[in-house]
Amino acid sequence: MLPTIGSKELITLLPTLLESQKVLIPKIAYPSYQVSGLVSKSEVVEVDIASDTWPDGDLAWVNTPSNPTGRVHSEAELNANIAWARSGARVLAVDECYVPFPDSKKPFSIFSLTNGDNRNIIAAHSLSKRSNLAGYRAGFIFGDPRIVDRLLEVRKHLGLMVPLPVQAAMVAALSDETHVHEQATRYVARRKVMVSALVAADFKIEFSEAGLYVWCARSEGDWELVSWFAERGILTTPGSFYGQAGKQYIRISLTATDKNIAAAADRIRQG
Repeated sequence: MLPTIGSKELITLLPTLLESQKVLIPKIAYPSYQVSGLVSKSEVVEVDIASDTWPDGDLAWVNTPSNPTGRVHSEAELNANIAWARSGARVLAVDECYVPFPDSKKPFSIFSLTNGDNRNIIAAHSLSKRSNLAGYRAGFIFGDPRIVDRLLEVRKHLGLMVPLPVQAAMVAALSDETHVHEQATRYVARRKVMVSALVAADFKIEFSEAGLYVWCARSEGDWELVSWFAERGILTTPGSFYGQAGKQYIRISLTATDKNIAAAADRIRQG
């Protein structure tokens, strides 16, 4: 395992550190994947989830459960991703930051499918999500030791070491599962409240099977919906922030308090 200064830092720098020439990212994705290609001056190719349509490349990002959609990838999809990586000298990087937060589907790590053979695969995790340590900049990666060792060697020369006090906080957080289960239970309850209100207001819920967000749409475009919610005192994110394939959707975060989620749901129901 290699500690990182949050998962965002790792995601953004990975193509640079691996000297990747072509990076594959999901069509609907967290913006840092796209930014990573700009920073490294790699060619970035947006791809569907099904890897049988993927072109050749050095590095591919998979995000399950997805930010922003909350989609949980199937075993068949992840096994196909593994096969793609191992059909050449490729790296499959899996962003698993939202795995601790199941809902209608239970997420799982890609390493549950590898039988201990982690060749060509690394996974990124974030304690900002798992343990509410946002601001500590605490994350880690693990997987193929050849890749992890290569990253360790480069990162230490760049001064990208996680401070010891933060590492101590990480150890304490990772040594306890109770708080993770408690937080996951809160997100399930908040999602139920929010989804019920959205459906009553004629929104279509897409995926939103796990993680911290609700991904939804109505007849309006994403920016019109952002304005509709803003008029009701609710901040949302336009789907186009995550790629053109998301422009009819918005993302709603469930990270507000239970009280504020309930109040927002009431305002949505009132129309």
